[in-house]
Parts: sequence; structure tokens; C-alpha cells
Amino acid sequence: MKHYPSEIAHKTFERKMMGYDPDEVSDFLTVIAAQMDALLQERNALRETLKEKELTLLEYKDRDQVLKATITSASQMTEKMRTDAEREAKLIINDAQQKAELITRDAKDSLKKVYSEISELKRTRMQFEANLKAMVQAHLSLLDQGQQFMPKMSLPELDMK
Repeated sequence: MKHYPSEIAHKTFERKMMGYDPDEVSDFLTVIAAQMDALLQERNALRETLKEKELTLLEYKDRDQVLKATITSASQMTEKMRTDAEREAKLIINDAQQKAELITRDAKDSLKKVYSEISELKRTRMQFEANLKAMVQAHLSLLDQGQQFMPKMSLPELDMK
């Protein structure tokens, strides 16, 4: 059975012969009641403080969970962004390498074509020079033959004819 401070302060005892001094018992009970009252107030204050601390703790736990979720989400996003960036970088590098190979191949083909054209021009030049020399030789030969059959006439001989 619980006793509250007010019950203790107002408790009365039966009187018997040679019993306790009623004033002393009453004073003692008043002191005990005051102490119990203080203890109950302290207990209630501690309970209130405990409730506040528990609410604060719940808020902190909620914040902690939100922070953990945010950090996890940020980590996942960072990892995804890193992976996407690496994949994109590889694609860009591969594309650049393919374009470089294409440019190099085109340049080599162009160079081969230029060398081929130069070689063809050299052959054409050599053939032209050979044909020209042959024609000059043929003309010189014709001139020599013409000189043999028709000697050179001087100018005065031309006037007489």
C-alpha cells in the first residue's frame, strides 16, 4: 500500500498509556511528509526530463536515419556518376581513336595517291622527253638528209632563180 505525503502528515495514532508523545510523532510525520513530497516532486520532474530527453533522442535518431539515408543516397549517386563518367570517357576515347585511325588511314591513302600521281607524272615526263628527243632526232635526221639532197643555197643564188 502506497502512502502519500498528505496521508502521512494527517495520520493519527491511538493513544495508549505510556505511548508516544503525540507532538513528537506529529512533528516527525510532518518532516517525513515534506521529504516524501520533495521526493515525489523530484521524481515527477525527473520523469518530465526523461520524457523530454526521450523525445529529443527520438528526434536525433530520426535525424541520424535521415543523414544515413542521405549519405547512402549521395554515395550511390556519386558511384553512379563516376561509373557514367568513366563509361562516357571510354566512349569519347574510343570515338577519338576511331576518328584518329580514320584520319591516319585517309592521310596514308592520300599520300599513296600523291606518290602514285608523282610516279605517273615522272613516267609521263620521261615518256614525253623520250618522244620529244625521238622527234627532234627524227627532224634532225630529216634536216641532214635534206642537206644531202639539197645543198644550202646562198642568198644571191635565190635571187637568180
